[in-house]
Amino acid sequence: MADTSVATGLTVEQWDDKYFREYIQEMPFKGESGTGENNIIQVKEDLMSKKGSTVHYALLNRLTGAGVTGTSTLEGNEEALDTRSQAVSVIKRRNAVRVPEQDEQYSAVSLREAAKVGLKDWSIENTRDRILTAMHSINGVAYGSASEANKDAWLVDNADRVLFGAAISNNSSNDHSASLANIDNTNDQLTSSAASLMKRIALTASPKIRPVRVKGMNRRYYCAYVHPLVMRDLKTDTVITAAQREVSVREQNNKLFEGGDIVWDGIIFKEVDDMPLLAGVGAAGIQVSPVFFCGAQAVAHAINRRWYSTEEVFDYGDKHGCAINAFDGFEKLRFGTGSGDTDDLKDHGMVTGYFAAVADS
Repeated sequence: MADTSVATGLTVEQWDDKYFREYIQEMPFKGESGTGENNIIQVKEDLMSKKGSTVHYALLNRLTGAGVTGTSTLEGNEEALDTRSQAVSVIKRRNAVRVPEQDEQYSAVSLREAAKVGLKDWSIENTRDRILTAMHSINGVAYGSASEANKDAWLVDNADRVLFGAAISNNSSNDHSASLANIDNTNDQLTSSAASLMKRIALTASPKIRPVRVKGMNRRYYCAYVHPLVMRDLKTDTVITAAQREVSVREQNNKLFEGGDIVWDGIIFKEVDDMPLLAGVGAAGIQVSPVFFCGAQAVAHAINRRWYSTEEVFDYGDKHGCAINAFDGFEKLRFGTGSGDTDDLKDHGMVTGYFAAVADS
């Protein structure tokens, strides 16, 4: 009589189901992602059912004309729609661990299970890092790879949505490095007043940056992602300290909130461990960190296939491998403001702030 064995594919699917639930729970940007235009990270799943390498995000700018009144003729006075687009490409990425049978036998812990845990953590961190890289990118180029000329050109087009420290006047004629050098550790820490300034910048920029509307609460929020050193300074602001006592339980139960978040003036501040640090760029060589102040449609996430697992057996069954795979792409959403579709690009849903982030002594 033959024994019935469980097919390998079924085992993988069981792990996939558990992994995906844990991944969603632990992903730092879980509350801000969704397929609608009211999400900070807007997901498009077109390529999950279609062939192709690229998804196009469309922007329809609001109408600004005065229209006609009374008996004035409307025919011939129609207003043209201003449409823009951005392409976001997907690419496959993966990682794997392979374990020999002998090592599995000798180990006090299950190396195969440890590999799955390690791969899950890697995929979460990889996703987080790619989102942060996209947020800090300079017209599609990673910040660390962008030249000073690239950064200056970006600042020229985005001067109405970039803040260096606590004052707009810290911008030195759209010279990126010179503007960073104006940030000091006395006046340019993140405070409640600087946060409110970023909000005013978002609301008065052209085009303005839309806050996220919270369904059922008639509330609008921006989210600001900050380094722990920047959050440390924000927490010492007496206005912020007092405001935290006023945060309602209803607000804290909203999916945008997590434990430890700070809310002030319609802004949710979220601490992100691996935010970039720019060493030696501030006044007197201090360390500076960006603050990503986000409204709706700040980042695009195009998906062909979400994270999934695969297993493989090598060397006549001696070695077992487990891999994690994804087929997607992240980009900061930016749309042209010049005569051509992609001329004079502006970051669509984000104010980028730079603040002092001096290490603890």
